[in-house]
Amino acid sequence: MGRKRKKSQYRRPAAAPSPTGPTSFVTAPRLVDSFGRSRSFNPDYTYVREDLRRIGILAGSFIVLLIVGSFFFR
Repeated sequence: MGRKRKKSQYRRPAAAPSPTGPTSFVTAPRLVDSFGRSRSFNPDYTYVREDLRRIGILAGSFIVLLIVGSFFFR
């Protein structure tokens, strides 16, 4: 079987920039701390902390079970 060729599609050229100049955008105000660092980015990682805590508890309990089990299965 021969190869199928796609028909070339005509693309429109990009729109020309407006003659009035760039448009202005309204941005959110930047919060700056006493050291001059931006404080606008403040992610919430509470779910990560909860997951790490759960993993730590499970790992600790498995280690304790292995140690206790080693005394009984000798």
